[in-house]
Amino acid sequence: MAMSKDELKAAILEKSQKAVKGQLYIKDFYECDPDAKPREVKNAANELVKEGKMDFWSSGSTTMYAAKGRAKNEETRDAEEGHKND
Repeated sequence: MAMSKDELKAAILEKSQKAVKGQLYIKDFYECDPDAKPREVKNAANELVKEGKMDFWSSGSTTMYAAKGRAKNEETRDAEEGHKND
């Protein structure tokens, strides 16, 4: 049985906050509820973006999702690590 929309959104948000990578593809969230259709997962993730709990992150060729502040933190960390090697 598929999760409710609120349960799915909570699972997506939790996964995005705990993931090793700051940005995730929409397909990475499919495992949050294997019974949900891909469109339902995408709609839930988009609602989280509208609610300000997640951000879109784009590499230029693809769109990914990140928990609020995670994409920026990853970029900042990478920049800081680059300066350590100078």
